[in-house]
Amino acid sequence: MLAFDTECHLLIPGCGFEAPGLHSFVFDPLFTVGGFEFNKPMLLALLSTVVVVWFFWAAFGKAKVVPGKLQMIGEAGYDFVRRGLVYDALGKKEGEKYVPFMVALFFFVWIMNLWSIIPVMAFPVTSVIAFPAGLAAIVYILWMYLTFKKHGFVGGWKNITGYDKSLGWVLPLIVVIEFISNVIIRPFTHAVRLFANMFAGHLLILMFTIASWYLLNGIGIVYAGASFAMTLAMTAFELFIQAVQAYVFVLLACNYVQGALAEHH
Repeated sequence: MLAFDTECHLLIPGCGFEAPGLHSFVFDPLFTVGGFEFNKPMLLALLSTVVVVWFFWAAFGKAKVVPGKLQMIGEAGYDFVRRGLVYDALGKKEGEKYVPFMVALFFFVWIMNLWSIIPVMAFPVTSVIAFPAGLAAIVYILWMYLTFKKHGFVGGWKNITGYDKSLGWVLPLIVVIEFISNVIIRPFTHAVRLFANMFAGHLLILMFTIASWYLLNGIGIVYAGASFAMTLAMTAFELFIQAVQAYVFVLLACNYVQGALAEHH
């Protein structure tokens, strides 16, 4: 989002720097249907779904023994998540059934992040906490389901709380700590890690972008150039962070699934 006063520059009397803030993440609805407001982040999330589905449909809809360019890219991306994340965490035999979900999750998060550097779009969907929270909730529900399916009701709670009689007198303390950590804090940190990184990154890019324009007047031209250079540097860095955050989000999801399926000792 790059909405700011384009008439405001340094040296213009009464014209102060319009710093970005929480208002930069609030959007007016594009349209309203029956009280439901559909805004820009929702549109970008929907477009992310379309992009991911279209890409893999185009890449594998008519897969060939000798792959074309799009199929090669699709296979490389699929194999990266399968071998670099799922197999490493769950093993080949146990992890294969979770590969499609993790691949979809990785590319969905990544595309939602990437909108930040696309002209006109210019907004990372995951900088709105509702979207990372929704994805983290799906992973959390899957983790809980697999835990109790694998270990039963009593065994599931033992797995979640780290129950082990050999711990002796510290067992109650460990159970409480593990319960709070796994049941309450885990989904929160899973969502906030992604949200906070994308929120901060977008805020920094906004800051330097607006500053570049604001300083583009009189003696501020030199500073505007420096600010613009920082905008380019932060955008390049953000490209890296976007991919890393998608990777970390799915890596944690794989680790949670692995923990759910692991034998309790």
